[in-house]
Parts: sequence; C-alpha cells; structure tokens
Amino acid sequence: MSQSFILIPGRTSKQGCGISEGKDGDGYQGEINTLQVAPEDMERLGLAEGDQVRVRNEHGQIELPIKAAKGGELPPGLLFIAYGDLSCRLMGGDTHGSGMPTSKGMDVELEKI
Repeated sequence: MSQSFILIPGRTSKQGCGISEGKDGDGYQGEINTLQVAPEDMERLGLAEGDQVRVRNEHGQIELPIKAAKGGELPPGLLFIAYGDLSCRLMGGDTHGSGMPTSKGMDVELEKI
C-alpha cells in the first residue's frame, strides 16, 4: 500500500564533505542513496531504519533504504534525499526556462518493498 508524500531533494553537509573524498566514496554514496523519513511517519507506517522502499512519481521510480531524519529536522509528510543519481530519476525535463528541472516539492508515492 503506497502513501503520498512531498519529496524535497537538496544538498547535505555530509555530501559536501564527502565530495572531497570523491563521488565514489562510501560517505558520498551513502548520503545520496538513502531516503530520510520523519520518525513519526516511520512509526505510523511501521517502517524501520534500513527498510527498502520504492518512491515513484509521474517521471520515474527509485528503490532505496530509509533512515530516520534527526528529531525535528523533517516534519511529517515530507521526505528528503540528497541530490544525486536517484533524486534525478524523479525530476522531469521541464526547466521552465531556468535551465534546472523542478526539484523541490515533488509529489511522490512511497511504499515498502
């Protein structure tokens, strides 16, 4: 059973530090390949840290593990993923003349695999 959420991709400080080690490093890859979920949503949906989920929208879908967002950093109903290959799979090609696809506030469906 899927649940509706809003996905907010962005940069993280760990991602910024990990880039100095290279994009193939464990720190960087771990950061861009994990979905952060509000602890309240994890509890409500019966999800545990490390569970695999599928996130999809009209542009694509991704499968990845989850982790709990730090207390208070992510309100219920929002998901966060660091910019990277997976987040780009959910972005459409329309740039609205800006040169950058819309990447904030994407409506997505989340389901446990």
